[in-house]
Amino acid sequence: MYRKKQKDKRNKIIISCIIIFCLIVGFIVNVVVTDRELTIFEKAIKDSVLTVQKILGYPIEFITNKIDENKEKDKMYEEYQKLQQEVVDNNRYKIENEELKKQLEEMKELLNINDTLADYTELNAVVINRDLGYWYDTITINKGEHDGVTIGMPAVVGEGLIGKVISTTTFNSTIRLITATDVVDKISVKIQNGNKYVYGILSSYDSETKTHIIEGISQTEEIENGAIVTTTGMGDIFPAGVMIGKITGVRTDTFDLSNVLEMKSEVDFDNINYVTLLKRNL
Repeated sequence: MYRKKQKDKRNKIIISCIIIFCLIVGFIVNVVVTDRELTIFEKAIKDSVLTVQKILGYPIEFITNKIDENKEKDKMYEEYQKLQQEVVDNNRYKIENEELKKQLEEMKELLNINDTLADYTELNAVVINRDLGYWYDTITINKGEHDGVTIGMPAVVGEGLIGKVISTTTFNSTIRLITATDVVDKISVKIQNGNKYVYGILSSYDSETKTHIIEGISQTEEIENGAIVTTTGMGDIFPAGVMIGKITGVRTDTFDLSNVLEMKSEVDFDNINYVTLLKRNL
């Protein structure tokens, strides 16, 4: 009986403390957030509460800011390391490229060769018209016969080949894109496969999957996804070594006689504003 009374008494004390605590908290919250005119006592309480809140919150805010700063520094350091590596790689590629150019010029002089399949001059142009009904078929540029443009000249952007000139006027030209549904020209291409090249024909474009089809590949060739596809410079007017895209899939043809490669271009064909025309020097 005595224990029960002690327990009830303890419970009442706890409940009373909880009620008093809630009332105090409610009073403090009301004082802090209210916009009415406060009494001197309420002002003192509000100032005290906000001061304590500021004092207690400062270390937490300080630590949080330091953690965020450290994370940002780590991220910046990682980016810095990447940029350093890119600079090193770019310098190395630049040196190698200059050396290869020098060797090529020496070989051309030795063999009395004026031009190679990869030699071309560039002509920059701006896209001035694009038919909405045939968005992926043709574009019109602001350079024509007056600027030295001729039918068949290949057109490229920074990411690779986009098509070739199919008609010209004095000051304008029309380019058929390699995404056109009525492509009639087949492009001779080579795929980098390890230390060698595999040759094929870029024959068609699938608008649903946005992939190009390369035919004429032997089944004995094992080509991995990501292999780079470029022009060969043979059999057409395209210079050699122009980037076209990367391999994304391999399958056999209808008759199960050869491989058919699927390739995707890295060009954003929805957003072509500037192009460069290439004129072979041969």
